[in-house]
Amino acid sequence: MKFLWLVLLSGLSLSAVAQAEDADEGGPDGPPRGWQLGVAAVVSDSPYAGEGTRVIPIPLIGYQGERFHFRGISAGWTVLELGSFEMSAVAKARLDGFKVDDLGRAALARNGLDYRLLEDRKNGVDVGLGLKWRGRAGELEAELLADVADRSGGQEVSLEYGYPFEFGQSTLTPKVGVTWQSKDMADYYYGTLPEEAARGAIDYRPGAVTVPHVGVTFLRPLGEKWMMLGNIKYSILPDEIRDSPFVEPDTDATTSLFVGFSRAF
Repeated sequence: MKFLWLVLLSGLSLSAVAQAEDADEGGPDGPPRGWQLGVAAVVSDSPYAGEGTRVIPIPLIGYQGERFHFRGISAGWTVLELGSFEMSAVAKARLDGFKVDDLGRAALARNGLDYRLLEDRKNGVDVGLGLKWRGRAGELEAELLADVADRSGGQEVSLEYGYPFEFGQSTLTPKVGVTWQSKDMADYYYGTLPEEAARGAIDYRPGAVTVPHVGVTFLRPLGEKWMMLGNIKYSILPDEIRDSPFVEPDTDATTSLFVGFSRAF
């Protein structure tokens, strides 16, 4: 599970499902209640050395209650609603973890890393606050998260703006955003651990990183219950990540594509 795997699942599929619910919004009561089930596929070019392109089928599972919602790898509880502003307590699985055996040994060696000196990076769980505002000027979302599984012990802050355009029954939302990760989090997932450096691996710690991105989300109802979801996202990697010995040389950016179908019950 690499960088783009996380970006896709938490930044694409969950966002798309959430927007699909909002697209069906029929009044002041908000998104429709109940379950949403579906299937999707993820195509991403991983920045990690030796990984190449990943094609991953995934299930789409979601639930929307009066205040509680569950979407795949995240859950939230709405604690405050003031007109177009919403604040929620959120919990989200972090899938940045990876197994060393899944990386390219020759590619790591070209970067100066001996795979035998490395350790797997574990997935985690983040909790924090989600903030959302909608108005005529568009949609603004922010998340403030902290690692509670004590994998990295770090924090993440993300901000994303989108403006939806309607074309018949379809909705197209161009987006721009940025994600900041603290030193502890970036060092754990993109740097070498102190114990790895003690064994002789390169001592690399990127420090805090900021990753900007642009993208487009596409939604189209298919009858009364079905919805087609699509998203493409282009993330620009900062120097701190590009210089990581875990990353394929000359990787400046990554592109992710998500396509799925969901049904409301």
